[in-house]
Amino acid sequence: MLQTTPAAIKLNPNDDVMIACRELEVGTELPGTGIRCSARIPSAHKVAVTAIAKDAPVRRYNQIIGFATADINPGDHVHSHNLGMHSFERDYAFGVDVKPIDYFAQQATFDGIVRDDGRIATRNYIGVISTVNCSATVTRAVSDYFKRSDFLAQFPNVDGIVPLTHGSGCGMGSTGEGIDMLRRTLAGYAKHPNFAGVVMIGLGCEANQMSALTFTQGLKESSKLFTMTIQDKGGTKKTMDSALDAVKEMLPEANKIGPRQKVSASHLTLGLECGGSDGLSGITANPALGAAADLLVRHGGTAILSETPEVYGAEHLLTRRAVSREVGEKLITRIKWWEDYTARNHGDMDNNPSPGNKAGGLTTILEKSLGAVAKGGTMNLQDVYEYSETVTAKGFVFMDTPGYDPASVTGHVAGGANIVCFTTGRGSAYGCKPVPSLKLATNTAMYQRMTDDMDINCGEIVDGTASVQDLGAEIFKMILDTASGKKSKSEELGYGDDEFVPWVTGATM
Repeated sequence: MLQTTPAAIKLNPNDDVMIACRELEVGTELPGTGIRCSARIPSAHKVAVTAIAKDAPVRRYNQIIGFATADINPGDHVHSHNLGMHSFERDYAFGVDVKPIDYFAQQATFDGIVRDDGRIATRNYIGVISTVNCSATVTRAVSDYFKRSDFLAQFPNVDGIVPLTHGSGCGMGSTGEGIDMLRRTLAGYAKHPNFAGVVMIGLGCEANQMSALTFTQGLKESSKLFTMTIQDKGGTKKTMDSALDAVKEMLPEANKIGPRQKVSASHLTLGLECGGSDGLSGITANPALGAAADLLVRHGGTAILSETPEVYGAEHLLTRRAVSREVGEKLITRIKWWEDYTARNHGDMDNNPSPGNKAGGLTTILEKSLGAVAKGGTMNLQDVYEYSETVTAKGFVFMDTPGYDPASVTGHVAGGANIVCFTTGRGSAYGCKPVPSLKLATNTAMYQRMTDDMDINCGEIVDGTASVQDLGAEIFKMILDTASGKKSKSEELGYGDDEFVPWVTGATM
């Protein structure tokens, strides 16, 4: 374990760059190299430790992160001004790294909420869900009523009323990929075990017809699911009153959950997310989260990696862990879909990283992806799912989502995630009701600035006070504690009502 924070670290002996662990002034000597910085190197940025010719590949993690766009000398700052990206061949080597999973003989436990049908919840909410943007105002008004009144005080076992609104549901085809994805997402939330009951509200004339939604998704009206439309109810006020009555009818039953019960960690499905990443994400928080994901899988649980644009260029590291060629090919099919999707929208896969990522030291999507896949740990890739598809496999899986954090995690939750861990280097603020979200800081400086938002400081890894495995164990313990009812920082701050963002892929008509 490192004992003091070094000026910079080299992640692999074959790397062409070192990563600055703090801001380095001109003339700073890089540890063990005799090389001095020829420019100021911001914290988490790259500095060359060898001469790199123009057009030559540049390596970090012993993987290609891009190609030099100019000659680079030892000690130079390596970033957007001299590092770019073009396509190159990757060896998918399907399944060559698959290995037996060393399951724990005794599974860890947490205090879960056991539903009547045996499903396990980590929170106990009632949801009010818009099927279309046109019903968003009524949906929010129902939630606002309970926020303004003390009515919920009668039901201390209910965590709250969650309004889920979005900008879609009409101006789209009534059949096809786009509406299928939206309906799958809405149904995933409606069926989520963290909701004791749900009210779904539509307008009445939209493309996403309530009758088609419930029929295609197998949703049936019951004492735990009410559906209504503004037009059928006779307007805004009547719909609001009807929805309020429905929630009030659900509350007594929702409150009868009884004490939490000890259940196996195998009931946990963990969403793995990173946002506002920096050059330390792939060194600290992401590997630490990967270590926690490995622990969960070894205890029989499930971990979902996603953000397909942010594994782009590193997908060959996942296909090597695929339990079958079929599973590996499913991932490559999604990668090819994204190449086509960005091309037909006149985009480029390297449009990601974001400006904030680049300010934090990440130059190309290849570099970002290589750090992002570290969240997925080292376990076998059991299956690949489309966006918001129900995850049924145990172990490590992949879900096709965009890199946009709210849309990505919305897919996780719709797929069944009941807890989320979100790593960040720049300081993303995020929550995802009805599921708790834990925030993992990649560096100590940001953690200290935003301590009210961050649950764990993974910057301790480069500070020399903890190892990746130490932090992985700490994260895993916090996952169990949070699943048992302890509030995350995001929950304490009230995040989660506005972060429901179904992915919209098609044209708005």
